[in-house]
Amino acid sequence: MKKLHIFIASLLAMSSVWTTAQTVHTIGDSTMADYNESTTDQRGWGQMFQQFFDETITVNNRGKSGASSKSFYEESAYWLSVKKQIAEGDYVIIQFAHNDEKNGGMDGDSVRAKTGDMTVDYRGTTPQGTYKEYLRRYVNETRALGATPILVSSMCRKYFSGNTIRRNGRHDLGDSFSILQDDGTITTGNKVPETDRSMDYPYAMKQVAEEMDVPFIDLTTKSAELYISYGEAACSELLFGKNDNTHPIALGATLIARIVAQEMAAQNILADHIRQNADLLVNPVSLDFGKAYIGQQLVREVSVSGFDLAPADGSLSVTASDGFLISLDKKDYTSSLSLDYTGGNLTYTRIYVQATVAVAGVVSGTLALSNGNHSKSIPLTCEGVDLAGGEEVLLQWPLAENDSYQLTGPAIAVPQSWSEMSVQRYASPNANTIWPEGCGLVNGQKTQRNLIVGEKWPAGEIDEVSTRYIQFGITASEGTVLHIDSIGLYVCGAGGNGMRCRVSYSTNDDFSEAVSIAELTSSMVANTMYVVSAQPVLELSEGETLLLRIYPWYSSEATGKTICLSHVTLHGVAESVSSIQETNATDARLLQTIYYDICGVQLHSAPESGIYLEKNCYSDGRVSVLKKLK
Repeated sequence: MKKLHIFIASLLAMSSVWTTAQTVHTIGDSTMADYNESTTDQRGWGQMFQQFFDETITVNNRGKSGASSKSFYEESAYWLSVKKQIAEGDYVIIQFAHNDEKNGGMDGDSVRAKTGDMTVDYRGTTPQGTYKEYLRRYVNETRALGATPILVSSMCRKYFSGNTIRRNGRHDLGDSFSILQDDGTITTGNKVPETDRSMDYPYAMKQVAEEMDVPFIDLTTKSAELYISYGEAACSELLFGKNDNTHPIALGATLIARIVAQEMAAQNILADHIRQNADLLVNPVSLDFGKAYIGQQLVREVSVSGFDLAPADGSLSVTASDGFLISLDKKDYTSSLSLDYTGGNLTYTRIYVQATVAVAGVVSGTLALSNGNHSKSIPLTCEGVDLAGGEEVLLQWPLAENDSYQLTGPAIAVPQSWSEMSVQRYASPNANTIWPEGCGLVNGQKTQRNLIVGEKWPAGEIDEVSTRYIQFGITASEGTVLHIDSIGLYVCGAGGNGMRCRVSYSTNDDFSEAVSIAELTSSMVANTMYVVSAQPVLELSEGETLLLRIYPWYSSEATGKTICLSHVTLHGVAESVSSIQETNATDARLLQTIYYDICGVQLHSAPESGIYLEKNCYSDGRVSVLKKLK
């Protein structure tokens, strides 16, 4: 009995070690980042990565659209915030190059310093210079935190030349790059032989990996092999978005994530925790709809595909529990459906899961998938919020004559502001502007036309620039809690079809945790007003601020092009703090149960008879160890 007590004590003492799951942090650019499936088909491979790990590994995807190795490090919202999340024993996957190629392989800060042109994109790095320097910083600082860095070269761009991927698609600018001279002049169109790797970013990363003894995954080569195996037509149709050579859609992102997982396992990195030969792939592995007001319907996406399924020909049944419905087309919803497959392979399929919020509180359920031999169960959760009482708050910027706003209700407006943007004038986008039907606004309506500082949009931009935006905001007044339930605005490009933008909100002023509500990342039709609308469930405590940003960019080098805004609106309900009653916290969730025999040997499951130990680990950190007898 004394030995048993000692063993139980040791279990409790070691619980902090046993219950601390490892985290794989992923840092990179838009090809890795998370996306809101309700606003775009674009997906980052980091978004699809979790399904390739067992339950002991958590993926913390911090990929950021538009990031280069320099900007992710220098802007406080990103690397600094990731470092705060890294624990000893974690892993950090580092993938940059797409945006380091800005300025034809020149360093943006050096160009600014020597030319005096502050409109030059500072994100650019030189392959053999600043790019390597920033990679070394990530490696050293990751190791200083007791974590393991992994360098992953960037996935290719879909630049086909016959049945191969062009040199610049492989992030080697050797066929055309720019050189900054000491006197500030720039020569463009420079070229070196294929054997010269001086402008090759993946090669530079490999050199850093060898120099610093860091695991290296050549995703550039592996992704090129993937694209070529599909061929240009199928690759364009199945793996990438329309007219997009850079950003994958869900299947492409899943296959890229699978390659990275397989390469990690091949190098014995978390090999015991990687599902590299997973037969039934489902992403995400759990689905939290978040909060919604009573009466709202929320839809989220689950992707499923199968490889080497048994039997080779059959069907996969998909069933949603009470409170949830499923659909293949976002139109006809049902509680169950069947997916046929042949040859052991289930074609990549999107399943849309709908939750209708009928009551306040947490609603839980499951999405069950099975063909008889292979099964997966995806937890579903949604929390209903009853927004009753309070005083209406409406904040609107009409933007027809100036940047003034109209506010009703107890809240504080955050005045409009600009970063690397300015107002050109207030005017209609065009004599024949098209407004959304039923919006009440007609041709001739004036808008706020905004222009990039310097009036010249840079060439080669494919995503947002985090330092270029137009911002609006609202703050909860003293003594109130402000519930934001609606965000809306109208936006369009004037002067050409190349305007693009992303609209995001955040309660952090550095936007380290931002939510995208619009991804207008394909060329916007000129002079056509697009409606941006979202119904978030946001609770702002007194003094807390919600910021809304529009990040514009243009598809090619251009001057005189403007992004036009109208009727930016924030709506909600303010409650007095004194009228809000505290609710009891829900019980901590049971995360894991582990069984041991009386000698402390771990068992696969509870024994059918005899004395054994049951260790329960909870989400609030508590651990209980019980002696049981069957």
